[in-house]
Amino acid sequence: MTTELQPLAGLRVVEMTHMIMGPSCGMFLSLLGAEVIKVEPPEGDKTRALTGMGRGFYPTFNRGKKSITLDLKSEAGQAALHQLLAGADVFVENFRDQSLARMGLAPEELRARYPRLIVSSLKGFLKGPYENRTAMDEVVQMMTGMAHMTGPTGRPLRIGSSANDIMGGLFGAFGVLAALLQRDRDGGGHVLRTGLFENCLFLVAQHMVQFDIEGREAPPMPEREFSWPVYDIFQSADERQIFIGAVTEGQWATLCQILDLGALQADPRLQSRMDQINARDWTLPIVAEAVRRHSFADLIAAFEPVGIPFAPIHRPAEMYQDPHVNRPGGLFTSQLPEGGSYRAPVMPFELDGAPLTGGTLDIAAIGADTEGVLSALGLDPAQIRAASGSEAAA
Repeated sequence: MTTELQPLAGLRVVEMTHMIMGPSCGMFLSLLGAEVIKVEPPEGDKTRALTGMGRGFYPTFNRGKKSITLDLKSEAGQAALHQLLAGADVFVENFRDQSLARMGLAPEELRARYPRLIVSSLKGFLKGPYENRTAMDEVVQMMTGMAHMTGPTGRPLRIGSSANDIMGGLFGAFGVLAALLQRDRDGGGHVLRTGLFENCLFLVAQHMVQFDIEGREAPPMPEREFSWPVYDIFQSADERQIFIGAVTEGQWATLCQILDLGALQADPRLQSRMDQINARDWTLPIVAEAVRRHSFADLIAAFEPVGIPFAPIHRPAEMYQDPHVNRPGGLFTSQLPEGGSYRAPVMPFELDGAPLTGGTLDIAAIGADTEGVLSALGLDPAQIRAASGSEAAA
């Protein structure tokens, strides 16, 4: 069951974005209760048509938004957008700076024209030498060292989701909340710029800081120096992979008891955590052999009650069978405009014991809300057709 509390109810967000970083920012604001109006070109956001690994982009990050079409190449479309912005609280965009300037939508121009508007620009880079470069998730992962840390030496590897784009959108939404609070104090609008590169830089900062303090680089994660006695993937008797961790002396002792490794627990060479870490080269094969004597189900049944960190190794598709994911409030159903539905999670937090969904989680058809939104601004049917591009299409 979802809570009726929607912290951003009554706020209007105009979103002009595509792909993931910008749309995810708008989605987070929508899930918090804001009215998010997505402005699409007459033919619709091209992200809608992606296939393969891109098939989930639009449905995942555009839930709960209204959709209007505007032909921003026409004077009528531009005029309608400005009428919309005049009554908006937030404008979210992720276009190139030069493209915005050509349309008269540069952040400084918008700030002068709409003194209370929060402009949230989601870009590849913050202001600096790289600000005009084209960035993508893969690009910034390679640039910052994220890919170096993820793959083994000599084989940089991007992480297995669009984590930077999504987290960049989250920082964009976080910045909007901060700007709205500031507007309550000073009465004015503000301009935000969120950088995909800087987001990824933040994610690798722990490795940068280690080097700055110690003067030595951390090896890639597959070759990392472990700070725990057991922190590995093992195989059970029924050939299931399972991650097992033992990061404290207490967990080490408990794991030894569960796996009948009393000899390791009593070994005088293994009586401190550092002893156990330094002995990993010869203790882990013993642990692995012991794990292989137990079934997957028996291991889970033994580990969970006593707090041993463990995890089955799953594929994303398997999450639809996971009992925790399928608890009430774990997955929410959205309807597709072309028919059919899909299930996806929402915000990873609860408020007063319930998740926030912001209302509908459905995907609007291209331009489904054009007439309703523009007529509320005072445009007549002919003006709506001219602004939306439907007149040209006809």
